[in-house]
Amino acid sequence: MLSLKKSLNILKKTDALLEGHFVLSSGLHSSKYIQCAKLLSFPFLAEKICKSLANKIKKKYKKIDLILAPAMGGVIIGYEIGKLLKKETIFCERVNGKFKLRRGFSIKKGAKVLIIEDVITTGKSSLECVKLIKKANAKLLGFASIIDRSTTKSLKIKTGIISHLKIDVPTFDAKQLPQDLKSIPITTPGSRFIK
Repeated sequence: MLSLKKSLNILKKTDALLEGHFVLSSGLHSSKYIQCAKLLSFPFLAEKICKSLANKIKKKYKKIDLILAPAMGGVIIGYEIGKLLKKETIFCERVNGKFKLRRGFSIKKGAKVLIIEDVITTGKSSLECVKLIKKANAKLLGFASIIDRSTTKSLKIKTGIISHLKIDVPTFDAKQLPQDLKSIPITTPGSRFIK
């Protein structure tokens, strides 16, 4: 497994760990943002993190039929983990604000499905994916991500998350911003609201 120190060095080296004032896809505010797309744009560095996550997933789940990733953030990590685990991997995309399976993708009845994301903060995107699994009468195995930055206050997922890295970064509701964060211009880097 890759150590915390080496993992953070990779995130910093690829400019994936950013500091400022960010509005996350969840709507929460934070002083740090993990832009996994930057990490994944350096496959030779991201490979170490992906292998570490794949090993953790293998230890926990002995039988996975399908990996489901939410677009945009989960597409590349889903592909990489699917490749390492030799599993079929599909992704869902937003159509009129709701996740749908397109491009001929489907979930077979009874399939054991693992949801994979780049970063989980509240779990909102992952829980939207669960609806697709239930609709197909398939079985949700669990959730995995490169980064778990959830807190007990923010997380809507009630089962465990397998992550390569757990990072504790405070998040704030817009009405409860600390003074130092209020003074920094806001950046909205997520993809939830892209049409």
